[in-house]
Order: sequence, then C-alpha cells, then structure tokens
Amino acid sequence: MTTVVLIDDQGIVRAGIRGVLESADITVLGEAQDGGIGVGLVREVLPDVVLMDLRMPGINGVEATRRIRADSSLASTRVLVLTTFDGDADVLAALRAGADGFISKSAEPDELIDAVERTAAGESSLSPRASRAVTAHLASEGEPRKPDAELSARVASLTPRERDFVIAAATGADNAEIAAAQSISPFTVKTHLNRAMAKLEARDRGQLVAIAYRSGLAP
Repeated sequence: MTTVVLIDDQGIVRAGIRGVLESADITVLGEAQDGGIGVGLVREVLPDVVLMDLRMPGINGVEATRRIRADSSLASTRVLVLTTFDGDADVLAALRAGADGFISKSAEPDELIDAVERTAAGESSLSPRASRAVTAHLASEGEPRKPDAELSARVASLTPRERDFVIAAATGADNAEIAAAQSISPFTVKTHLNRAMAKLEARDRGQLVAIAYRSGLAP
C-alpha cells in the first residue's frame, strides 16, 4: 500500500487531496502546513511519497525538497510537487532540488492518483509543459549547449533507440505516449529509458531533460 505525507499551507487543499487519495486506498500518514514541519514529519513516518506544495510561508517547497534529498534516511522517499503553475522558474528549481515530478492542483482525481502511484513506483511524473519549462529556463539562463567531453562520451554510448526515447521524453511525452508512437509496450520504453538514464547518470526524468538539453539532443 502506498503511503503519503501532504505538505501544503492550505487546509482545504490538503482535505481535498486526502479524500481523493484515501478513496484509492492510498494511506495519508500525516499533513503539515509548512516545509519545516513537513520535513520533520517525513523523517518521522518515512512515507513512500511526499506531496509538496512549492509556495508556502517560511520554508518553501524547494528548500524542503532539498532537505529531504540531503537526508540519507529518506533515500527511498519520492517527492511529487503540487503546483498551480507548470511553467515558471520554480519548476526548474524544484527539479534541481531533487523533486521527482509535478502534478497540478487542478488535476483530475484519477490523474492525481496515477501520478502518486507512478511516483511511488519510481517513475517520474513530469508533464509536457513542465518539460518544456525546464528547457526554456535552461536556455534563458545561458546553459551551454555544447557538452563537455565526458557528457559527449555518455551520449555517444546511447543506442539509436535510447536516443530517440530520450528526445521524446525531453519533449514531454510519457512512457505510454512513446510506446503508442513506436507500437511497443510501455514496459519496453521504461526499460530503454532506465538504461539511458544509467548511461547518462541521470537520477530521474528531470535530470534526463536537463542533460538532453545541454547535450543538444533536445530540440
């Protein structure tokens, strides 16, 4: 059974999310209204997934995510960011802090449930808009498009299919969409992407998008 901690400063949002998750037999271990209290709660109950609001008074979601990722006792805990925005600088900041994906607060209940389950299973939940936002902000920050020799060697180690799947993921396609386009199973896509992430030394899909941009693979 998947376990979750909710960190959001709006009680009505937490109540709504709790209701949706519990209807799907996802256990909510606790709630917090700011990042500082939330990190302490996460350390205490060790959930599978943290649903993390980005914009909170005091310690915000980016810093709280960074603290969770820095704690070795929470290595198996995943962070799924809750946001009303999908295309601002907070997207990249949270990914760099170690977030595993994003879900909009306006998402439908089944989308929220699916995102939590996928995140708990080790998949990244990163929407097409979020993927485009990552590459847009990297471009605006002047990140180098010419990879260094080490990154070039890692990219060169990809098979043609792995390269195609990395490019597709960088444009925001999820595993099911890539599978449909290639007439293969989502499991096959996941296998190839996992191999590509290992070769590129990408921790998650967010890092994969950033590497795809810096290496010139992303359009």
